[in-house]
Amino acid sequence: MSVDVVTFGCRLNTLESEAVKNAAGAAGLDDLVVVNTCAVTAEAVRQARQAIRRLKREQPGKRIVVTGCAAQTEPETFAGMEEVERVVGNAEKARPETWAATRQALDFGIGAEEKAVVGDIMSVRETALHLIDGLQVDGIEGHTRAFVQVQNGCDHRCTFCIIPYGRGNSRSVPAGEVVAQVRRLVENGYAEVVLTGVDLTSWGAGLPGTPRLGTLVRSILRHVPELRRLRLSSIDSVEADDELLRAIAEEERLMPHLHLSLQAGDDLVLKRMKRRHSRRDAIDFCAGIRRVRPDMVFGADIIAGFPTETEAHFRNSLALVDDCGLTHLHVFPFSPRRGTPAARMPQLPGDAVKERARRLREKGATALLRHLAAAIGTRAEVLAEAGGLARTRAFTPVRLGTPMPRGSLGEVRIAGHDGTHLLGMRLADARPIAA
Repeated sequence: MSVDVVTFGCRLNTLESEAVKNAAGAAGLDDLVVVNTCAVTAEAVRQARQAIRRLKREQPGKRIVVTGCAAQTEPETFAGMEEVERVVGNAEKARPETWAATRQALDFGIGAEEKAVVGDIMSVRETALHLIDGLQVDGIEGHTRAFVQVQNGCDHRCTFCIIPYGRGNSRSVPAGEVVAQVRRLVENGYAEVVLTGVDLTSWGAGLPGTPRLGTLVRSILRHVPELRRLRLSSIDSVEADDELLRAIAEEERLMPHLHLSLQAGDDLVLKRMKRRHSRRDAIDFCAGIRRVRPDMVFGADIIAGFPTETEAHFRNSLALVDDCGLTHLHVFPFSPRRGTPAARMPQLPGDAVKERARRLREKGATALLRHLAAAIGTRAEVLAEAGGLARTRAFTPVRLGTPMPRGSLGEVRIAGHDGTHLLGMRLADARPIAA
C-alpha cells in the first residue's frame, strides 16, 4: 500500500515529485504510481511512454497517474494510453484537492469521466509550487544537499523550447519565505542548499520592488549565517545582476560553480534560437567572473544540430568550450518540439545531429580531464555523499579513499583521478553536519 513516483527530467521535477508523493499519500491514495514527465525533448516523452507501458506490465495491480511538463503540453498523448488512469497538469499536481479528487475518481468513480485534469498554465499567477520543510529527496546527490524552489516558469520564448508551455510564465517566491525555508533546512542538518528554478536569474521580476537574484543571495547569507554552502542551479548569464556578480566575488559561502544556459557558440544560431546573448557576451562573462573568483568552474548546456546549423556554426560551439573554459557539458541533440518555431525550420539529418552531439561530448570529456588533472596535489573541502563519494566546492565528484559520514564536511588531498572523478585521501576527521 503505497504511492510511488517515477521522475524524468530536471532537479526541479525531482523536487516537485516529493511534494506530489506527500500530497497523494495524504489524500489516502495507495497502489499508485505517479509518472512525473519531462517535455524538453521528444526522446524524454518517448521514454516516459515506454516507462508507463513497462510499469503496467511489471506491476499490473498498480494504477498509473501521469503529470509533469509533458502531461501539460500534450495531455492527449497520455490520456490516450490505456495504461493511464488519470492525467494531471503541472499547476494542479501540487494541490491537495487535486489528489483528493483523483482518489474519488480512482476509488469510487466520481469524476472518472474527466481523465485529463489539465488547466491553462499561462493563467497561473501564484508563486512557485511549494516549499517543503526538511526535504530529503531520494536519488539526489545522496541526500546531502537540499533544493529550494524559488522560481517557476519562464517569460522568454526561445525558438527551440517547449518548457514555457509546460511551466507557464515566470513567478517567484518572496525572499522572506525563501530565507525562512533555508533556515529550517539548516536547522534540520543540511550543510548545503541549492537555489533552483526554471529561469533562476529572472527571480524577483514579479515581486514588489522587482528585486534581483543577487539581493536574494545576499539576504540568505546574511540572515542564515549557519549555512555552510549556498549553490545556484543553472543561470542565464545575460540576466546576472550587478549584486549577484558582487556576491560571487565577495561571498565565500557562495560556491564557485555556475552552470550556464549557453545553448550555442555561433551568433547566427543564437539569433535563430532567439537567445539574448552573443558569443562575445558568454566569453566576456566567464572571463570577468574568473578575474574576481579565480576558482570558479563553469558548466553549460549546449544544443547540437540546431536547424540550419552548418559545420562552421558548429565549430564555433566546439570552440566555445575552450574560449569560455567550460568543464562540465550537458549536451542536447536537437529535438524538434511540436508548436515551437524551431520545429518549422529546415532540419538537419538525424545522423548529423547525433554525430555533432558525439563530438561535443568528446570535447566536454577532454575539458573535464584537464580540470581533473589540474586538481591533483591540491587540497579540497568536500561534502560527503553516499557510497564513498563526495563533492568539492566546485561540484567536482570525488571518490574517497576512506568513507566519511554522509552529509559531513571534511578536507581531502587529491591524489589522482579515474577519468570522471577525483580521488581524495582524507586529511582529518570529517566535521559532522547532517544528523
